[in-house]
Amino acid sequence: METITIPSTLKNDYPFQTNFFSVNYLGHHYNLNYVDEKPLKKDLEKDECETIIMVHGNPTWSFFYRNLIKHFSQNYRIIVPDHLGCGLSDKPKDFSYQLKDHVKNLEALVEHLQLKKFHLIVHDWGGAIGSGLATKYPEKILSITYMNTGAFTSDKIPWRIDILRKNNWGEWLIRKFNAFAMPATFMAVEKRLPKNIIDGYLLPYSNYNNRIATAKFVKDIPMDQSHPSFQTLKEIELNLKNIKAPILLMWGAKDFCFTMDFFHKFKEFFPHAEEKVFSQAGHYLLEDEPKETLLTIEAFYSKIKR
Repeated sequence: METITIPSTLKNDYPFQTNFFSVNYLGHHYNLNYVDEKPLKKDLEKDECETIIMVHGNPTWSFFYRNLIKHFSQNYRIIVPDHLGCGLSDKPKDFSYQLKDHVKNLEALVEHLQLKKFHLIVHDWGGAIGSGLATKYPEKILSITYMNTGAFTSDKIPWRIDILRKNNWGEWLIRKFNAFAMPATFMAVEKRLPKNIIDGYLLPYSNYNNRIATAKFVKDIPMDQSHPSFQTLKEIELNLKNIKAPILLMWGAKDFCFTMDFFHKFKEFFPHAEEKVFSQAGHYLLEDEPKETLLTIEAFYSKIKR
């Protein structure tokens, strides 16, 4: 499989070491990349600081969390996987790319790293994947920060995404012309991204073969009970009630995909959640409000009883 390396132009933005973990799917082994950063203190071992797992969605990768990684790794151990098919991970043709298997891969990584308790920060389809882990192991969860995401069934979907999801040529458009990751670099933000940051988002999705996950994630949006991932998502939804950890809902109000309707639905599941809405931010709210989102999470963590 093609090896993707970080070019020198992105080293300052994404200076993190590559770590690979082998995941098993139907007897095949694939490399899943993850960031593993911790405080640079000689007397501080990994198990002596709290851990934060950050879970990305589609069509991003661990690059989306780069600024949070740099900041929070001063005091926390930070784990950020690239889902199979995304980022620097392998992009196999024969993986299911279904929700249940992304959850299994995340679960396997947590087991491999022997993580006993951790905070979760999730975005986009990382919300469903991370919640799949959290609902199965609620005792491990110290807190969850939900950002412009979903973890429940819904009949709401933008027509531009629905067209790509339903039609046979949708996958071809995404893989041939990068018709998901590329438009997201301007449709998912309210503030124009610098060219090097756009290049960072698009780096892993440079050709037809490498865009398989960005297309399959769209196909895996379950809009009715006949969809293979519908029951998985429904079970996650039904078990959200088992999550007792503190919740932060942090939302970009101008998101055309995970709109404020999703924010309000989350409030029904977590009525005591802390909330912060950024009225001028879009789907990639960490890009539109990099400083304020960081400070919001930091303030949220400071209130959590240890």
